[in-house]
Amino acid sequence: MQSTSSLHQMDVLKNKLRQITDVIPPGSNIYYIDIPVYNNGGDMLIMKGTEAFFRDYNIRVHARYSVLDFPDSLVIPNDIIIVLQGGGNFGDLYPTHQKLREKIVAGYPNHRIVILPQTIFFKKESEFDRTAQIFNRHKDVHLYVRDPLSLQAATEKFHRCNVYLSPDMAHQLWPIRHKDSPQKDLLCFFRTDIEKTAEQEQLESASRGDYLDWGSLYNRMEQKSIHLMVRMFKSGAGPLPMHAIWGKYTDYLVDKAVKRFSGYRSVQTSRLHGHILSCLMDKPNTLLDNSYGKNSNYYNTWTSGIKSAQLIVKN
Repeated sequence: MQSTSSLHQMDVLKNKLRQITDVIPPGSNIYYIDIPVYNNGGDMLIMKGTEAFFRDYNIRVHARYSVLDFPDSLVIPNDIIIVLQGGGNFGDLYPTHQKLREKIVAGYPNHRIVILPQTIFFKKESEFDRTAQIFNRHKDVHLYVRDPLSLQAATEKFHRCNVYLSPDMAHQLWPIRHKDSPQKDLLCFFRTDIEKTAEQEQLESASRGDYLDWGSLYNRMEQKSIHLMVRMFKSGAGPLPMHAIWGKYTDYLVDKAVKRFSGYRSVQTSRLHGHILSCLMDKPNTLLDNSYGKNSNYYNTWTSGIKSAQLIVKN
């Protein structure tokens, strides 16, 4: 067997995800809930890594639901493990997803519930305490978190939950091979939302490289297609297999991101999954922090050992 020291750090991170099979054993039957149906390619990358994990460990997905189409009341067989999507929306910045998470924990007290690797961030302590009250009524919640700060916060608040430290599910996609040789120098893959920072704005003012974010990666027709599918998920699509259609379309959208990244020699990004995608492709990249330290915490915990990646430290 190859020693850990001789493995690429990305192999180490992919192997680390194996620990999740302690609570979702190979061959398990699951429902996969809170699948991303919106235009954030980072969450799509997490979903693709999660689906790859299920395939690799022979975990059988009997149903998939997003926040748009999860029913008000759903009878779930007792032998099903409920698995919730990982990401960076655990907290009060993205209440729609948090409310679904809490609804699941409160509504299925006798099922095992597994929340895949998340970053936890609450602006209001009172909201964190309210969430903790809901979680602490359940006897079989397993929460994976992506950084030590989230681990410490979750361990303090969720005293009845099982809490574990884990890398992001997208690491299951390692390695992503790409054939295109880069023709351009620098891609600036920068946030345009509430998590951007003053440091990013300073770099933007230097006007180096080509600028892109998940929203601008997709053209007008692709954006319209995403919005159409969102409406169909909300309204119910009748006989159309929307999750299968969305699965195929997000394959195309993720592949588009891979092709775009492959056209550049290096990437500078404030998107955690701009960084992770670059690492999955073994592409030189520099990472800026986001507004609440998610990126730097992730880098310092998991990816600082990757030779092609570096963190831009605040002055």
